[in-house]
Amino acid sequence: MTATETIDNTPNPETATETAAHEGHEHAHDHEHQHNHEHQHGPTLNPECTRDVEVEIPADEVSKAFRSVLKKIQKQARIPGFRAGKVPETLLRNRFQDTIQQEVVETVLPHHFRAAIDAKGLQPISQPQVTDLHLKDGDPLRFKAVFEVMPEFSIDGYQDIKVEKTDAALTDAEFDEELKRIIDSRSTMEPVTEERALADGDFAQITFKGQIAGEEAEAENAAQPIEGQDVMVEVGGTNTLPAFSESLRGAKPGQELKFEVAYPAEFGEQRLAGKTVAYDVTVNGIKTRVQPELNDEFAKELGEYESFDDFKQKLREHMTEEKARRVESETRNKLIDAYVERFQFPVPESLVQSQIDARLDRGLRALAAQGMRTEDMRKLDFARLREGQHAGAQAEVKGTLILDKIADAEKVEVSEEELDKELFMLSVQMQEPVDVLRSRLTSEGNLARIREQIRREKTGKLLVEKLG
Repeated sequence: MTATETIDNTPNPETATETAAHEGHEHAHDHEHQHNHEHQHGPTLNPECTRDVEVEIPADEVSKAFRSVLKKIQKQARIPGFRAGKVPETLLRNRFQDTIQQEVVETVLPHHFRAAIDAKGLQPISQPQVTDLHLKDGDPLRFKAVFEVMPEFSIDGYQDIKVEKTDAALTDAEFDEELKRIIDSRSTMEPVTEERALADGDFAQITFKGQIAGEEAEAENAAQPIEGQDVMVEVGGTNTLPAFSESLRGAKPGQELKFEVAYPAEFGEQRLAGKTVAYDVTVNGIKTRVQPELNDEFAKELGEYESFDDFKQKLREHMTEEKARRVESETRNKLIDAYVERFQFPVPESLVQSQIDARLDRGLRALAAQGMRTEDMRKLDFARLREGQHAGAQAEVKGTLILDKIADAEKVEVSEEELDKELFMLSVQMQEPVDVLRSRLTSEGNLARIREQIRREKTGKLLVEKLG
């Protein structure tokens, strides 16, 4: 799988709580240091969500701020040839011009900006972009601030939107399949010593060479030869192509076979998908799977189970809970997709870009876990990656905004007990004391995010329950 495919297919976590809890620690990783500047988004805003305010601050207040800043710098400045606190103002203004202006702006701008947006009843959700700044000692300070706000939209009729809900009941077939998988994983492969032909359920031990048919086949075969030595193929197995099973069935060790396989277009290995391959196969031997004895001792090898029946009971309970969670998650996602399609409104670009950041961070962590080197990450086309993530990130943000609005309508709240339970689970996962974790999350501003995500999860669960 390519780096782009890994990032595109890295799943969005079921909850953002663990992600939020880990933020702050993850930045120690080399891969985050190297890509952090590469995928930061620019100042693009959605015009439909953009608002602005123009502010003018009186000249006397600006001059007062200049004097205050100059006085502070005069006390701190250490310039050869001048005693501390005696550096002329003209020299300070020339040498520390940028610092002085920055501190003046930081002194007087926030209060007046807040007053301006309060007067208009605006609540920015993005970092304000200050433009048209005029700053000069003795003149009024004038500036324009541009920012995004939450869109106004209606969710009228959300109760009427229905989606198909998969049956969450665990079937016997599903249970039997998983039980078989577990038993097979503990089985051994034993050679068949008697002289007989391959039959369904046997494993053919084969050596093979393949040639792709059609145009450009010679170049493809030379670049990536299709061959294998002592490969195990289950005759009639669910993961075995029918052409292999049909050709191997009835064959004996030592026999040489020739046959063609037409691979389906959706075949997992890209170079074979939709191709026809001519195979030369030699059957080296026959092996059969020998299962362990299904008794209480076998159950104890699998874990802390009193008996094989106890193991099967707990396996069924676990699978039942897992399927219920999976069906709930799938149904919730279907509902959110339906809401996103039904309710049309502009989405703040700053939120979309933040979501793209989160998606890329998850993808890059996945690449790092797969062993991708830092220098190779630097070569990634982040502009193209960001563009590829935009549509999905926009849908996620839109779904979150809708879910929050539904939570308001349904009066969904998060109790302190629910928050404490989530923090306890996170503390166990991260091996960090609960009180230390809570303090850190609070200082980092992530505790509120965790509460918001719990609220969204509760809302999604409520909506699924209402489907019946």
